[in-house]
Amino acid sequence: MNLRLLIKNKKAKVSVIGLGYVGLPTALELAKAGFRVFGIDIKKERVDLVNRGRSFIFDVPSSELKKVVRAKKLKAFNNHQRLQKSDIVLICVPTPLDKNKVPDISYIKNTAQEIARYLHKNQLIILESSTYPGTTREVILPELEKPVRQARGKQLKVGRDFYLAYSPERIDPGNKDYKLKDIPRVVGGITKNCTELATQFYRSFIKAEIISLSSPETAEMTKILENTFRLVNISMINELALLCGKMGIDIWEVIEAAKTKPYGFFPFYPSPKCSGHCIAIDPLYLLFKAKEYNFWPRFIELAGEINEQMPHQVITKVIWALNLKKKPVRESKILVWGVSYKKDIGDVRESAAHDIIPDLLRKGAKVDYFDPYAEEIRIGNRVLRSIKYSSEILKKYDLVLILTDHSDSTSRPEAGFNYDEIARYSKLVVDTRNAIKSRKYKNVSWF
Repeated sequence: MNLRLLIKNKKAKVSVIGLGYVGLPTALELAKAGFRVFGIDIKKERVDLVNRGRSFIFDVPSSELKKVVRAKKLKAFNNHQRLQKSDIVLICVPTPLDKNKVPDISYIKNTAQEIARYLHKNQLIILESSTYPGTTREVILPELEKPVRQARGKQLKVGRDFYLAYSPERIDPGNKDYKLKDIPRVVGGITKNCTELATQFYRSFIKAEIISLSSPETAEMTKILENTFRLVNISMINELALLCGKMGIDIWEVIEAAKTKPYGFFPFYPSPKCSGHCIAIDPLYLLFKAKEYNFWPRFIELAGEINEQMPHQVITKVIWALNLKKKPVRESKILVWGVSYKKDIGDVRESAAHDIIPDLLRKGAKVDYFDPYAEEIRIGNRVLRSIKYSSEILKKYDLVLILTDHSDSTSRPEAGFNYDEIARYSKLVVDTRNAIKSRKYKNVSWF
């Protein structure tokens, strides 16, 4: 059957490669829309959980996952053989940085090679992973068009025999107002046919607008621009926060005042580090690619430098606060409040905690953490587990360091804590998120 008709009738079989923070929500939405979905992941434990209808991602309710699994609309696999029976393949694999801050696209390359093994006519391949401009055309396409990939002695040609496009994910974990199906998508294909087919596919399960672009490079650059915009502005506000601290000015009050201007200003807020898998990483992908053109984006480089220095600035603030009480960092008991990279989610990727906790431990501090969303975090070779919170337990710590401003009991009664209580019961607090709104507490230092 014609691929356009298969998409229209929801008869197309869709493989989603990578069942992480992007792949699993996408697989669920596709299954709910009526498509038959094959989830593929190299982690067997993820595959087993999905097939039992148990979610490991906060934004994917187990009840919804279990429903589509029982309806046989979604099944997960630990190999790529189902690609042979798939009409559409979505690539949702990780794109991390290596230890030298260089893009690691090995997951994309390996996935492209697996797809090439099972590539057949009338198949649509879409890359969703964040990456640098040129990845779709320069990395994936050559694998799929290699002369050794033959179909009855004839090489498959993009735009005629199979279709290739890029459409970046825009998922915002924990955002209750904008779910996956409510967020507009941009799509750029290798050829016009590729773009049209991919656009039709996303319109079949996304409620929001689907914007067709002229090329995959344009779509890839769009995602990079979105996150570079945020990195640059957050780094700028972090630098101003440091300056305001030296000048005795409350940066949070300044931001609230600036927000009253009805045009020309968009608020960004200080943080211990601009974290998460996208904002802190995507701009460095562009920085890497730009050097191929003998171009050095100094704005991005400077923003990245400021961002990487923020955990050090937090440690300096902790040392300063303890010194006022004549306490050294060594042997001080410190409670890190929140280790996820943003509020009300359990995602700890690229979190400031990965920089700050090891530094405190190296300096001899005794560190615990509390996070209602992240039961454990791996710091080097150590696995730390969240303590059980009570207001009384706060008294045993010399300092509480707020890195993540999870919603308190005033907006989420089940949370069981509020920040005024933390300020009252703690000996010292360093608040990097303005979680404690009242400025009456003399034991609190705001960042």
